[in-house]
Amino acid sequence: MADNVTSLFRSTAAHSPSMAALAREGGDGTGPVDFCIPCNPYFPTPAMMDTMASRLKDIITYYPSSADTITAELCNLLQLPPQAVAMGNGSTELITWIDHLLVRESLAIPVPTFGRWTDQPMETGKRVDMFPLQESSGFALDLAQYAEFIRTRGTRVAVICNPNNPDGGFLHKHALVQFMDAMADLDLIVIDESFLEFADAEQEPSVVQEAMIRPNVIVLRSLGKNFGLHGIRFGYMVANPSLAGRVRSMLPKWNLNAFAEYVVFMLKEHGAEYAQSLHQVRRDRLDMASQLAALPGLTVYPSQGNFLFVRLPVGAEGTVVRDRMLTEHRILVRECGNKIGSSSRFLRLVVRPQVDVRRLVSGLEQVLYGTRRGAAVPELAQGTSYSSGTAAVDRLVGQTNGAGMQDLAAMAVGGGGMGGGVGMPMPVAQPMAVAAAAPMGMAASMGPAASMGTAASMGAGMPMPAQMPAPAPMPAPAPMPTPPPAPVAPAPFAPPSGPTPVGVPARGGLTAAQVRGMTAPAPGAPQELSQAPATGWPNAQSWPNAAGMGQTG
Repeated sequence: MADNVTSLFRSTAAHSPSMAALAREGGDGTGPVDFCIPCNPYFPTPAMMDTMASRLKDIITYYPSSADTITAELCNLLQLPPQAVAMGNGSTELITWIDHLLVRESLAIPVPTFGRWTDQPMETGKRVDMFPLQESSGFALDLAQYAEFIRTRGTRVAVICNPNNPDGGFLHKHALVQFMDAMADLDLIVIDESFLEFADAEQEPSVVQEAMIRPNVIVLRSLGKNFGLHGIRFGYMVANPSLAGRVRSMLPKWNLNAFAEYVVFMLKEHGAEYAQSLHQVRRDRLDMASQLAALPGLTVYPSQGNFLFVRLPVGAEGTVVRDRMLTEHRILVRECGNKIGSSSRFLRLVVRPQVDVRRLVSGLEQVLYGTRRGAAVPELAQGTSYSSGTAAVDRLVGQTNGAGMQDLAAMAVGGGGMGGGVGMPMPVAQPMAVAAAAPMGMAASMGPAASMGTAASMGAGMPMPAQMPAPAPMPAPAPMPTPPPAPVAPAPFAPPSGPTPVGVPARGGLTAAQVRGMTAPAPGAPQELSQAPATGWPNAQSWPNAAGMGQTG
């Protein structure tokens, strides 16, 4: 059963398996404790769920209203003009149409980020210019450097996710408005605010109002993430009426389902519960970050989303941690080795109630440190600089631009790795391995007594045998011939650096799988792991428990 469950991860490309698939393979039809899918755990309330359940037959039996009717109700709730809004069957449907209609040749996106922003334009032959967020700076996006990157590349469309997924990095409204003004000559600027409702670093952080009065700006919002209803599939975009109308005209008349309609029309009666759910998630985020940061060697990055981005201790392999957490503790985590710009040393952990977080921390302690807090789980194999499964193949192809690596077998025999661990440190050599690699003639040339001394020094703590009588003098042995030097492994292959060349479309250059890889520390940066600074986190406050939203196990 465990093998069946973990195999689901190796059959997916850039996303985790669905909860339905995990429940089917779990044996008892129930899924694990979910720290993977970024939902709001407090909304809808149990009473709202009961109401929807009582209407289930009608909801699934009859056609929903048209998308225009549902959009008008949402706009009435949000105080937005319907002409400036287009609702989609999830934000992914809107991303798809934005790419088809408004992205002509190239798109820039900071990475790591939501996979559809890189994969969708690649699938339609566009050039994707990926701006790498640096681990050494906590994955913070420098808008000035990003703007310079866009100008240098000649990119025509720019995307910013605020907060960013998976790291939760946040940009203030005034900085985004300055960026939009500086990039006013681009074909399009997209600000993806799918997780912005969970932010509390600024009172009014959205740029929705600014987007409606600009000719080239779209703001994307998600309802499934905010309302804890990913399965319903609904999201919306806001732009000037011309841009919004262009996208809206391409959407099917019934692209929104009856569940989406029912939820949108019931929201006006539950505004207080929704606001309280957001407060509770923000409070839980502080508590969860504090508990995770107490684990030795685990780095927690500041986040304004409903998730936390963490770096595992040195030596821990993300796919091993993920599989063991699932099979041994029935906890699902998001290992980020298949996210472009990330590696298997990183996990994204969704904010959940404290009772679930205690279970998560207990499971991580056992998986990472065993019965005590100490050494982390080992790598899958010595001498590798990549993770397991499809991510390993992706990195091999990506490092060689699809051409394959020459003399790979010789490198394996010679013990060479596959390039300077891009983000994943090489395992530390053990003293025994160094001693074993000494030339074979060394012990013989040292003589019996020296050989015994060497053995004693290698076997620390072993009792020495009683002293034997010295043997009669023997003629000096003939000098041993010097062994030929061991074959030198080829120099590690240097992966290509920099963005996709200008004018080379994705289909003729790098694919999404080829560029999936790992982040690397800045040259000369210290290797010690330390907790990331908590800049941007709000101060802890005393919040009451959410009425009617009990924490469940």
